[in-house]
Amino acid sequence: MPEPADLAAAEEYAAFCEVEHELGVLFRRAHALSAQMGRNVHPELEPGAYGLLVRIDRVAPVRPSDLAAYVGVGKATISRQVKVLEELGLVGREPDPLDRRAHLLVLTEEGGQRLGRARAARQQQLYALLAAWPEEDVRLLARMLRRFNALTETTPPAPPQPGSARDPSQEPTSP
Repeated sequence: MPEPADLAAAEEYAAFCEVEHELGVLFRRAHALSAQMGRNVHPELEPGAYGLLVRIDRVAPVRPSDLAAYVGVGKATISRQVKVLEELGLVGREPDPLDRRAHLLVLTEEGGQRLGRARAARQQQLYALLAAWPEEDVRLLARMLRRFNALTETTPPAPPQPGSARDPSQEPTSP
């Protein structure tokens, strides 16, 4: 008969596996949704660019280097993506008052309007999707997502410690 500590470790490991699986499903669906949202903003918008527009809207004016750091890409990648957003008329540049050599990114009026319409449509879809949930569950989901997002923004994921329930080498084996 397994020891209680072994059972607790196996249950904890199973819970983490379930979270990992559900996050994978969520991320795949979120990627597809982001691509659709981008097309709603502008038919020529690249799939990853919607997230850039949302971030620029939230923190503008923003330096391209800060935007690159936030989304985890290099300066060359962000430069290419921002150029496309500028060519589509969704993002503009303004001088950085603290550094004459630098510039800051802002949404254009057109970019703000298009993003606003796409967000309104997304919010309606989300409302319809969660309409059957009790309000308490919706608030709980929001709190848990906020907590998870805050954790991942401030702490890089730590590798599992050998021998811990999170250590893949300690995974329970199937018969």
